[in-house]
Amino acid sequence: MRASKPTIRTVDLKSDMPSVREALQRLDREIAAARKGISPLLKIVHGYGSKGVGGEIRIAVQKRLHELAEDGQIRGCIFGEDWSRTCDEAWRLLQSHPELKDDPDLGRRNLGITIVQL
Repeated sequence: MRASKPTIRTVDLKSDMPSVREALQRLDREIAAARKGISPLLKIVHGYGSKGVGGEIRIAVQKRLHELAEDGQIRGCIFGEDWSRTCDEAWRLLQSHPELKDDPDLGRRNLGITIVQL
């Protein structure tokens, strides 16, 4: 039996505390790699400024993803605060990929993640 590719790939942009510029470069590289067939979905872990300050990476990543979606370069994105069964876009994604219902961030309003649909 052959192993199937994971539906969603998690990408951690924040673990080593990069600059905003480096985080955006990593995001671009990961999206380019995903387009080559690695995964149709990405979960971007960008953090949210949990120390009460910052959040610059989150803001920059979400802005870039919004621009990519408007330009038609990605199908869309679901910000962590909307990643729940009550969000129409998330619900449609969950219906087409039922395995995502086991995602530990689903329904937790996690501001530190964004789901990207390629």
